[in-house]
Amino acid sequence: MNIWFFSSRGKLGRVTKFLSLFCLCLLLAVSCTPRQQTSTPSTSPTNTVASDGKITVGTTGKPRTLDPADAYELASLGLVFNMSDRLYTYEPGSTEIKPQLATALPKVSADGLTYTIPLRQGVVFHDGTPFNAKAMEFSLQRFIENKGKPSFLLSDIVDSVKARGEYELTIKLKKPFAAFPSLLAFSGVCPVSPKAYEIGAGKFQPNTFVGTGPYKLAKYGPDSLSLEVFDKYWGEKPTNQGINVQIQTSPVNLFNAFRTGAVDVAYLSLQPDQIRSLEEGSKKGDWQAISAQGSVVSYMVLNRNQTPLDKLEVRQAIAALIDRPLLNERVLLGQADPLYSMIPTTFNVSQPLFKEKYGDANFDQAKQLLTKAGFSTANPAKVQVWYPASSPTRSLVAQTLKSLVDTKLEGILQLEVKTVEGATFFKDISKGSYPIALLDWYPDFLDPDNYIQPFLDCPKGSDAKGCEEGGSQTQGAFYYSTAMNQLIDQQRKEQNPEARKQIFAKIQAQVVNDVPYVPLWQNKDFVFAQKSVSGVKLDPTQNLIYRNIKK
Repeated sequence: MNIWFFSSRGKLGRVTKFLSLFCLCLLLAVSCTPRQQTSTPSTSPTNTVASDGKITVGTTGKPRTLDPADAYELASLGLVFNMSDRLYTYEPGSTEIKPQLATALPKVSADGLTYTIPLRQGVVFHDGTPFNAKAMEFSLQRFIENKGKPSFLLSDIVDSVKARGEYELTIKLKKPFAAFPSLLAFSGVCPVSPKAYEIGAGKFQPNTFVGTGPYKLAKYGPDSLSLEVFDKYWGEKPTNQGINVQIQTSPVNLFNAFRTGAVDVAYLSLQPDQIRSLEEGSKKGDWQAISAQGSVVSYMVLNRNQTPLDKLEVRQAIAALIDRPLLNERVLLGQADPLYSMIPTTFNVSQPLFKEKYGDANFDQAKQLLTKAGFSTANPAKVQVWYPASSPTRSLVAQTLKSLVDTKLEGILQLEVKTVEGATFFKDISKGSYPIALLDWYPDFLDPDNYIQPFLDCPKGSDAKGCEEGGSQTQGAFYYSTAMNQLIDQQRKEQNPEARKQIFAKIQAQVVNDVPYVPLWQNKDFVFAQKSVSGVKLDPTQNLIYRNIKK
């Protein structure tokens, strides 16, 4: 899902993350704005860490809803994740799924359409209602039929859900989809009590949650939440007595609440210079810094329907001039990893083909390609680079790229940096308004497909007009390729992991040659914990795992 950086997050996950809300301080690294003094204690009040055995988690992420059928932001999904179970889940640090409320991986029919899933017995909801196949059927139907923000994840793929026995569920798909088990690990695809919820478009309960997870909701307020341990939980009980979530109004307040000991754990969202300051403090032994490879990718969209990007050589030249190490150092303060494929290194199918073909800061190659395309100092290629006005990070990226082009390409390419209010940016990108756009992608589920199909698939289009309807049109690239459509269809049907890996290799090879997008970086996630705290871990979908934290 596309996420662009606002002061709050849009789709999955979507609190402003470590790259968002870049303060004016960082402009000093590239220009001349004074640095914010993050070491100055905040004058805003902070609460004291609870002494009731609970863990206090500080965040700036204010949940819009706790209803899993409508939750599509990280602030909401992180809470749903910790209060619920899914059929499948992830081990920390791994993108491989394992059974949770299912007792085994699905049995898949020969045509790839029918998934039979055995369910765990002896599970109850927070209100005492027994969990069984009927309850799971109800929950999945509700996810689809209530038409919440993430409902398309299942409605586009699932044909029917049926309880075939008390503890056996059968899901029939509209078309084969090899990544379907990973989709069932999405936080919002969790069972909810049939007695506490109802099915019907728009029938949501944003202020409550009744699931099967290790915590139940005790309090939901505008600036805090309290989770209590569910004493009838079927699995291993949490190592703490509960969780108090303290919602701070700004990254500065979160930074200072953590430094003064008012919260045990700080996660989402701190500014890059604050992260760097807290990392330095951790090296001195003041507290702990925990980092993990993230699943969010940042990239550049190249609109093939706009001149001069309709010329392949121009798109390839732009791929060659990108200097990822420089961006990581100057803009991101080292808090990301350079990315050379649209599929992040989280997956073993990822291949760094952009590095092999173009490298970084390959200005000679860029000039040769632009010359081949018919451009020169006297006849320069002129391209606009757009980003949403609410994203200082992207502003710095765009300005850094422009500086590189101005100083290294001898006038053969001219970049013009442009910005527009965020809502307009998001609305107009699918209309083809922007030649180049700087964006981020937060995955809905952890499978390489979710970094390929939403970007490259185009069921309606032509070589002449590009994509008229499909993923690449939505993204603003308007890329169309019959061969790519066929490869995407093949990997979605292929159940054999090795065979599927080979298909992804072909997809990545075509992307690196056609350059509808240029991958830039893959994020790192940062959590900070007081010295007395242990067991702090993130799951691969950016959720802080509450149940293992103790002090």
